Order: sequence, then structure tokens, then C-alpha cells
Amino acid sequence: MVCVYSLSHFDATIPPSSFLGSSVSFPTTHVVSNHKFSILSMTIKRSPKRLKYTAPRFTKEDGLVYIEADPSGSDTWKLEPVVNLLKEGAVGVIPTDTLYAIACDLRCQSAIERLRRIKNIEPSKPLSILCHSFRDIDKFTTGFPRGDGQGHANLFKVVKHYLPGPYTFILMASKELPKQCIRVGTSSAKYASRKNVGVRMPDDAICQAILKEMDSPLICTSIKSLKEDEWMIDPVMIADTYGPEGLDFVVDGGVRVADPSTVVDMTKIPPRVLREGKGPILPWMVLEDDQKADVDKDLIPAAI
Repeated sequence: MVCVYSLSHFDATIPPSSFLGSSVSFPTTHVVSNHKFSILSMTIKRSPKRLKYTAPRFTKEDGLVYIEADPSGSDTWKLEPVVNLLKEGAVGVIPTDTLYAIACDLRCQSAIERLRRIKNIEPSKPLSILCHSFRDIDKFTTGFPRGDGQGHANLFKVVKHYLPGPYTFILMASKELPKQCIRVGTSSAKYASRKNVGVRMPDDAICQAILKEMDSPLICTSIKSLKEDEWMIDPVMIADTYGPEGLDFVVDGGVRVADPSTVVDMTKIPPRVLREGKGPILPWMVLEDDQKADVDKDLIPAAI
């Protein structure tokens, strides 16, 4: 079953698509109104809880796209509207191998500003980037330590065996990374010259399918309840909570487990674990005690 409520961003009839190597034809499209974005709900089977989103209850002045995709990545053709919206400056929710993330195009300054506003993130709080490959990491950061012949290990050879995976690695940002993605506006002398960014390469079929079609990484942040300091893992609840805050789309990949990524500071030798999460602590990582880790909380990006 495919229900498409098409607005100004999409034609009233959607031709066959070959997105990600799959061909598919859509049935008749119903025009709801002339809003900026559309409501798009795609699914094969719906649970009773999600039936309410088959109707255009999300219709609002900005609109919202809601897509249900198989976590296995078997129906990634559904993600074409999401990729198009991201390239046009949209801000929305996508699944990763840990939690859901609010994401936008790294190159779009206005989208980054909207993302910070939706999540109420201060300009001094660094964000994370979602990368498709090591090529992206090498372009937007100075990369992983590769050894210097003076006893320092080549950590890149180790790290590449664990990515894609549930880790956020903090690396020094390169000049290619927009300043809106790193720490800006801080008055603290301790961090005045620091330009770090959290890097993620999720092992998730839906997320990787989106990243593959993008021309650059996505900026992202984690999602917590507006009233309680708890991870939000149900995309339906996320849409209900943050849709009114200005989201443009939500990709539903199923309910996740409240287990964030393990955050590792790679700017230190040996690398320090700033937050223990889903990714196992490896022998070459140092787990700081709680008291010491508290000092570095300001270093932890809005990691998923």
C-alpha cells in the first residue's frame, strides 16, 4: 500500500524510479494542498499504533514527510524523496545503528541553524557528522593517527576493522568542515582554538543508503524527550514531539534500543573513552574514571 499526499515539491504523478538500482511505479497520487513539503507514508504492513499516520494529520504549513522503511534496506527506493529534501536544505530524522538522529546536509548553513534551533543546541556545542566512507572522514577531518615512527601506533589500521560500527570518534576538523559544525562562540580560553568534530559511520542499511546518495556527510544530533532526559527510540513519538518544532521528514526504521554510540577522543594518545555505549571498549582505548570524564563532558559532541 502506498499513500502519497503530494504538494509543491513533488509532481502529482510520480514516474517509475530507479533509485538505488530498484525499479518501482507508484499508483495514483492524491494532491492535498500547496504546502512546501509533502506527507508521504509508505508501508506494506502497519501496526495499529502507526495507522494514525496514514491520514494527513501531519499536514501543516511546512508539511512533513513520513516514510516507513524496512530495517534490512530491502526497500531503499522509498528514500528518494528524503535524499531530495536533504539536498534542498531539509532537516529530518533518520535511523542509525544506535539511536535515531536529527540530520541535515553538512553544506547547508541555514539547515544547520534550524537543526540547532529545533534541538535547542547552543552554538558552542559541537555536532557530529554521519559519513558514508573513510573518504568522507579524510576530507572533513585530519584523519585517524597513522603513526609517526616514534612509537605512536598507526590507529587507522585498527579503527578500520570497527567501522562501520557504533562508535563516535572525535577527530580534528579540517578546513573543509563548515564552522557551524564545530565549537563556535565559546568564551573559554581552554577551547578557544579547539576544532574537533564527532565522526560516525553507522552500520545501518537505511542510513547508509541515504548517505550513499548524498554529495557530502550529514550533520546530526541525538534525540531526547523535550521534558525528560531520556533517549527517544520510537519514530512515531519522535514525529509527534518534534514535528511541530519544524521537522521536514521522519524515516521510520522501527523502534530502536536506547543504547548510544561509544564516544572516543582520538585527539589524545592513547585514545580516551568519554562515553561508554554500544561499541565495546577495545584494548587500545583508555576508559577514564567518572570524575575525570565529567571534566570533558563539554567535549562530547551531540553524538548518537
